[in-house]
Amino acid sequence: MVFSSIVAWGTGLLFIGLLFWACRISEPPQPETFYTLTVSVGAGVSGSPLSGSYSYKAGQVLSYDYSLERGSWDLQVSLDSISIPGSGSVTMNQDHFLSVSAHGNKELFKKVKFWAYQIQAVGVPGAVDQLAGSHYDLLVLEPTRTDWSGDEKYFDTRAMVERLKGTKGSDGQKPKLVIAYIDIGEAEDWRWYWRWSTGWEEGDPRPADWPSFILTHDPDGWEGNFPVAYWDNRWKDIVIYGKNQDSHPYGDYTSIMDEVIKDGFDGVYLDWVEAFENEEVLAEAKRLGKDAGQEMIGFIQEIRNYAASRVDHFIIIQQNASNLCDGRPALFSVIDAIAQEGIWFEGEPADNWNDPDSYDQPVPRRWREDYLYYLPQYLQRGLLVFDCEYALLKADEAYSLSPAWSFIPYCTRTSLAALTTTPPPGYWP
Repeated sequence: MVFSSIVAWGTGLLFIGLLFWACRISEPPQPETFYTLTVSVGAGVSGSPLSGSYSYKAGQVLSYDYSLERGSWDLQVSLDSISIPGSGSVTMNQDHFLSVSAHGNKELFKKVKFWAYQIQAVGVPGAVDQLAGSHYDLLVLEPTRTDWSGDEKYFDTRAMVERLKGTKGSDGQKPKLVIAYIDIGEAEDWRWYWRWSTGWEEGDPRPADWPSFILTHDPDGWEGNFPVAYWDNRWKDIVIYGKNQDSHPYGDYTSIMDEVIKDGFDGVYLDWVEAFENEEVLAEAKRLGKDAGQEMIGFIQEIRNYAASRVDHFIIIQQNASNLCDGRPALFSVIDAIAQEGIWFEGEPADNWNDPDSYDQPVPRRWREDYLYYLPQYLQRGLLVFDCEYALLKADEAYSLSPAWSFIPYCTRTSLAALTTTPPPGYWP
């Protein structure tokens, strides 16, 4: 009797166990846990994952990788508001928010406190070291390798620009901006694009093999410089489009703008915008029924459009010709700044850095009054105004005058063959 009860009790337990096991088999599987990764990627950044919301299984590990696009700086990556490196991995153990951002060069440009200007002797030994060690926020430099008159054509401009952009400006934190000096109103007979004879003497007819867009001699006596009809498509092809250029035998140059962009410059500094009021240029424009001022603004607009289609945050600085804005407000929308040479002090054109005539000569009063009438109009439109004074013994005076007008000053000598020996007040940290 006892044995039977035990057997029955055991059989009952087995039945209950089997029943429980059967119920377990029939239960639906538990759902897997998923978490959401929300990604926000700002302008000036490339990489993955892209902006959006993504669902991942709990515990899944995913990689991310971001880098700055050209024209941007200060990459910032954060996970749930905590700063993290530009590349790495995220474990999906909860919902996460990944934020990626950068600043554009236009923002950096607005913070420029000190600038410098050197368009000769950039390739001499030690010059780039001095530029790299300087505290300037913005450097305007000659591309150098586009000069085919000597060994400068072998200069590694791209390496120079890359190095300088890796150094810091006046605050020791933000990188330097590096701007290319280019002459858009004159042809220069030592450049890569020059394929004609040389040696046009004033008073002689223009050499027969020269293109008709080359009009006259530089009025300030700079040898080898010739004002052009800048609206001519052949000149625009040299400066901007590069569809019909032959750079044999030195390289694969296409256009001035292409070379600037390829070498990594952050923008261009446009010399000889004043061509629009040169007598010979005006006469040629009139002969063709063109408005020289409007043609210059249109030319700069084409330069801006071409750069913008290839590089974000490209900077355009007009040099001189402040009166181009007179009756032509469209100018303010095609440039980011103007740089005026010699508001208070000028010098004679010179290749020799130590030429005593290359600085400290007072600017005629009527010129200064014109500059001080037009330049504030650029400031009112939110543009920067850079002031390049050719002053040495008068540098302190020049530096005291410029800030009162909200200009950003730099005192140097007309040869522009070195960094100044008289930097602005407050330059030294």
